[in-house]
Amino acid sequence: MTSYPDLELYIAGRWRTSSDTLPVLNPADESVIGALAIASRADLDDALAAATDGHKVWSRTAPAKRAEVILKAAALMRERVEEIAYSITLEHGKPLAQARLEVQRGCEFFEWDAAEAMRAYGRVIPSAPDIRYIVLQQPIGPVAAFSPWNFPMSQPSRKVAGALAAGCSIILKAAEETPAGAIHIARAFHDAGLPAGVLNLVFGIPGDISAHLIPQPSIRLVAFTGSTAVGKHLTEIAARNMKPVLMELGGHAPVIVCDDVDPVAAAEASVARKARNTGQVCTSPTRFFVHEKLYRAFVETFAERAKAIKIGNGLESGTQMGPVANHRRKNALETLVRDARDKGARLLAGGECAEGAGYFYPLTVMAELPEDARAMREEPFGPLALINPVRSLDDAIEKANALPFGLAAYAFTHSASNAHQLSERIEAGNLSINTLEASVAETPFGGVKESGYGREGGAEGLHHYMTVKNVSHRMTI
Repeated sequence: MTSYPDLELYIAGRWRTSSDTLPVLNPADESVIGALAIASRADLDDALAAATDGHKVWSRTAPAKRAEVILKAAALMRERVEEIAYSITLEHGKPLAQARLEVQRGCEFFEWDAAEAMRAYGRVIPSAPDIRYIVLQQPIGPVAAFSPWNFPMSQPSRKVAGALAAGCSIILKAAEETPAGAIHIARAFHDAGLPAGVLNLVFGIPGDISAHLIPQPSIRLVAFTGSTAVGKHLTEIAARNMKPVLMELGGHAPVIVCDDVDPVAAAEASVARKARNTGQVCTSPTRFFVHEKLYRAFVETFAERAKAIKIGNGLESGTQMGPVANHRRKNALETLVRDARDKGARLLAGGECAEGAGYFYPLTVMAELPEDARAMREEPFGPLALINPVRSLDDAIEKANALPFGLAAYAFTHSASNAHQLSERIEAGNLSINTLEASVAETPFGGVKESGYGREGGAEGLHHYMTVKNVSHRMTI
C-alpha cells in the first residue's frame, strides 16, 4: 500500500512537528497533498547541536561500520521503492516509471559511496630513517547541505551519501516543494540504526535557513545543488565565514551532431532524453548544434517525435512526460518561447499550453534561433529544445562554449578524430559521446565556469567531505 508521508522535521534522531507549515501541491492538478513542518530558529539550533554531537560519534565510527549502516538504509529504500516512487510522482509530477528509476539511482549513490568509505586512503611520504611524514584523510565536520526540487530523492542522496561515507554529520535542507524523497531517506537511516544527530532534516524559508546555518562555527562545509544565482549567494556567505563549498549549479547543455551519424537515430534519442523529468534537469540536452548536411532530417524527426510524446498525470499508465513542477516554470517557458518567436525563431512543436488544472507544458521545439534570443543564453529548465545548423565541428564547439555554463555537454559522432577534438576542447565537467547519460554513481560529476565547483560521485566524491592532515613524526627529540 502506498501513501504520502507525514511531512515532519528530523532532528537528533527524532521526528518533530511545527506550528508553522507550508502547503505541498500536486502539480498535475494543483491540489494540496500535505502540510510541511517549518523549522523555527530553535529547531535549527537544535539541529546544529545534534550535528555537532553526531559528528563526534560518527567520525570515530569504523569505515566498515559506516558502510554497513549506509548499505542497510539503501536496502530498505530499495524495498520501499513503490512507496517512495508514488510520493515523488505525487509531489513532483514525473511519470511513475521515472520515479522508480530515481529511487534506484539514489540507492546506487549510497551503495557506491559506502564502498568508497573504506578506500579513503592516506599515504606515507618517503623520508629520513628517523622521521615519518603521514598524510591523513579525515572527515571535515558537520555539513550544511541544500538540495533542489527536481529530483526529490536522488539529489538529497548525493549529499547524504558523500557526507555519511566520509564520516561527517549533516543538516540537510531539502526542497519545500518536494519534501517526501528526503523524508523517506531519513526514515530509512533511522530504521537502519544511524546514531542520533548524524542526519538531520529541516525545511523552511531557504534564505533564512542558509543565513543562520552557514555562519555557525560548527558548520565546516556548505554543499548545494541549484541555480547559479543562489549558488553564488551561498558561496559569498561561506567565503565571509571561511567555509569551503561544494557547488553543483546550473547548466545549458549543448548537443553537437556531427556529419557522420544517423540523424534520425540521434534525434530519437535526443527527444527521449529531453522529455525526461519534463526537461527539469541541470544536464538536460537543450542547445542542439547540427551539421548542416543532417539538419533537415534531424529537425523533422525531432519535431515529429516531440509531438507524439504523451503528456499527463504521472500516475496514469502510458504517460511519458508529466507537468512542470510549478507555475513559475510554466510562466518562464512561455516568456522564453515568446521572446524567441519575436526574434524570428521557428516554432516546430509545442509552445502552447492546454487549458485546465495542472502545470502542463508540451515538449516544445524551436529552430533557427538568433544568438540574442533569451532561450539561447538562459537555462530554460523545462521541455524546450533549441536546434540550429552549423557548418563544421569547429563552429559547433565555438557555439557550445559560448556561454558561461559548463556542466554537461553531448555529441554524436563515430569519428575518433572528432571524439578527440570534443574531449580536448569542450568546456564542461561532463562530456558524453553517443549517449545522453551525463553521470552515474561511479563517475565524478560537477561543472566548470559558472556551473559550479567540486565533484560528487566516483572516487573523487568523498574528497570535498574530507580534510587533509599532514603528520610529521620524528622518533626522538
